[in-house]
Amino acid sequence: MPISRRVAAVAAVASLAAAAAFAQGWPDKPIRMLVPFPAGGGTDIISRELTHKIAGYTFVIDNKPGAGGNLGVDAAVKSAPDGYTFVMGQTSNLAINPTLYTKLPYDPLKDVTPVALVASSPLVIVTGANSPFHTLADVVKEAKAHPGTINIAYSGNGTVAHLTTVSLQKRAGIALTRVPYKGAAQGAADVIGGAVQLYVSSVPTLIGNIRTGKMRAIAVTSTKRVGDLPQVPTVAESGYPGFDAVTWFGIVGPAGVPKEIVAKLNAHINKALQDPELRKKLDAQGADVLGGTPEQFNKVIHDDIVRWGAIVKESGARVD
Repeated sequence: MPISRRVAAVAAVASLAAAAAFAQGWPDKPIRMLVPFPAGGGTDIISRELTHKIAGYTFVIDNKPGAGGNLGVDAAVKSAPDGYTFVMGQTSNLAINPTLYTKLPYDPLKDVTPVALVASSPLVIVTGANSPFHTLADVVKEAKAHPGTINIAYSGNGTVAHLTTVSLQKRAGIALTRVPYKGAAQGAADVIGGAVQLYVSSVPTLIGNIRTGKMRAIAVTSTKRVGDLPQVPTVAESGYPGFDAVTWFGIVGPAGVPKEIVAKLNAHINKALQDPELRKKLDAQGADVLGGTPEQFNKVIHDDIVRWGAIVKESGARVD
């Protein structure tokens, strides 16, 4: 073997050995888990519940909201790939925003290291407890009679909730006034207080207020009803067959995180997701536990970029 090839081979072996040794000692300090939305929302709730159950690891939750989740993901992918910074990504910032945003500061196909899918959740359309709307049909009837007079709020441009409002209006042939919020908590408070008439968010974000009667759920966006909201019909059942919009949550890091670290963290996440108490908590929040390999998560990201990209293009929605 020529000397140059021999040197390269030795260097490669040494590099692999160093990575393996580093991974064996990892983690030796707290891991930063970025949450790209404010505290109190579905992403935040799931992140805190999960990291609390990952035995032997210390996580520091860092809420970094803004730009439909883009700011938090961008901060994570631009961090050092040393296994000490990850982010709880979503359908919005990893699959929708690449098409929705004219300029996205990161590429989910090149700049991230998928670790594990965590959970998925349908969205729920709610109104205030004193609202005259009891069904989706009530909303559509009023919207057709008085176009633009009903407002519908959601958390962040580029989220599944945003695209759901666009798709729903197109399917129903109505015009609603869309009101984006920076975070779920403020939107929830405003629909309870009557400042907005309709609000769309994930089931984990709103289910507590639905149960206490502060909000009235009129439809869920999945193809089947939610177990903890069995009385609430789907959008498909309400006259729009085939309507389907769910959001998933999954942990990613910057490109280049050592495979050994990814494998260790993936194994611990999957183990935590089997914890009966965690599963009960996530189920109570209306979330479905997922899990799986990094490769499976990578495929979900690729496939959903194509699927949601088509919906974005069809809707004509764009964010500069």
